[in-house]
Amino acid sequence: MARRRGKHGLAQAWILLHADDPEAVSALAVARAHLAAGRALAGLRRARLFELRGDLPGREELEDLLHRSTQFYNPHKERCLVRTSPEEPTPAAAGERILLVWERGGERRPAAERWWLHETGRRIEVREGVAWLLALEPGAPARAVEALAVVGDRAHGLLVNPHAQDHRATGPEGAFPCWEAVERTRGKEPA
Repeated sequence: MARRRGKHGLAQAWILLHADDPEAVSALAVARAHLAAGRALAGLRRARLFELRGDLPGREELEDLLHRSTQFYNPHKERCLVRTSPEEPTPAAAGERILLVWERGGERRPAAERWWLHETGRRIEVREGVAWLLALEPGAPARAVEALAVVGDRAHGLLVNPHAQDHRATGPEGAFPCWEAVERTRGKEPA
């Protein structure tokens, strides 16, 4: 069987819970109850996002490897959406904004990289972050995402700790790749 490589040697695995996500439900409730910008929030979902870069197999083998490994997700409680090109959809609905958040300097996943090398004999780079999917009320200003994102004080921000995390906001199309094109932020969008 001929092996097809992922486009540009890059793939994303979007991991979502089958059931309601308690962390997203809680964050939505807190935002609506305690943040002025929370009034602009119609809905909030959370996904884990893995980005794999390197000598990747075709989609079928890639999905099989992700499914077999506990390094990426648990198929009994989570589902995985694989994306191998920017033309493929993310799990974001039309109109949702994606806020990618990752630990500053801690987005690499060495254990997953070692597992992949052991299983395939190929070295790849694996990065992980949390993707918040924000649905804003009609007419909400675009800056509402940033107002909800970065913690400034008890009344401002919720999803990004500016002292330990970096972030990037996009539309429902997402970024492909996420980390290569990132302008690292330290709690503020670049001027």
